[in-house]
Amino acid sequence: MKSNLAEPSASAIPSKAARRSGARLRQRIAGAAVCMMALATATAADWNGFEKRDFVVDGRNCLLVLPKTPAAGKPWIWRTEFFGHEPQGDIALLGKGFHVAFMDVQNMYGAPVALDHMDKFHAHLTKEFGLAPKTVLEGFSRGGLFAFNWAARNPDKVAAIYVDAPVCDFKSWPGGKGKGQGSGGDWKRVLAVYNLTEEQALAYKLNPVDNLAPLAKAKIPILSVCGEADRVVPIDENTRIVEKRYKELGGEIVVIAKPNCDHHPHSLKDPAPIVDFVLKHTAAPSAR
Repeated sequence: MKSNLAEPSASAIPSKAARRSGARLRQRIAGAAVCMMALATATAADWNGFEKRDFVVDGRNCLLVLPKTPAAGKPWIWRTEFFGHEPQGDIALLGKGFHVAFMDVQNMYGAPVALDHMDKFHAHLTKEFGLAPKTVLEGFSRGGLFAFNWAARNPDKVAAIYVDAPVCDFKSWPGGKGKGQGSGGDWKRVLAVYNLTEEQALAYKLNPVDNLAPLAKAKIPILSVCGEADRVVPIDENTRIVEKRYKELGGEIVVIAKPNCDHHPHSLKDPAPIVDFVLKHTAAPSAR
């Protein structure tokens, strides 16, 4: 029995090319809808007089603080740990038109699993918020592991590194295998998140002190602010080794060593040297 529905003529049947084009259009529309949903679910709050957006990327809590007037090219600084602690540098940079970003990857100590999350965060901020493709990494204390390790993985995405009393070798902290006091609980977590035995960890060759060549090749400038009397993250086991080896590789590094200063306080009361370093090494002409 014939159907009452008329069969379409050959000219009415979309071509394969048209069907592929339509499928691509539907994919783009769906992707845009997902992006709009992600932005819509971001919550806004005030942080030191600036708008702060809270959202989730790759299952991790994230935030972005927006300047009142973004500098040309939308430069940004990425705090890898302890957001909000000694924030004077971040606040000053917000005033210069920088965005300030943070992703919570706490207790991952710069391990590859943390770097995987960080890769997705960078992709999200550059795509959805239009931030500059190169970021300034800011690593306080154990945050140094994240900053250096992510930069070694992604040297083409880093404009500069500012670290503050940074851990540059997990054997020093939390391992406590040198002069530092170490932290037993953190050391166990390091072994677990890196999936290493203690013997393997002691022989590990991808700590920042051992993995500076990718940074030097990419000519990434480094600023390290440290306490000369740091008993938690001894400067001689961390920043001083990085300084010596980075210079031998031809890299640019500036160390500000604070006399008679332990691990705390971080940063500088007057963050001008930090801000000047960041501005010097980023494409932010209107922020200067």
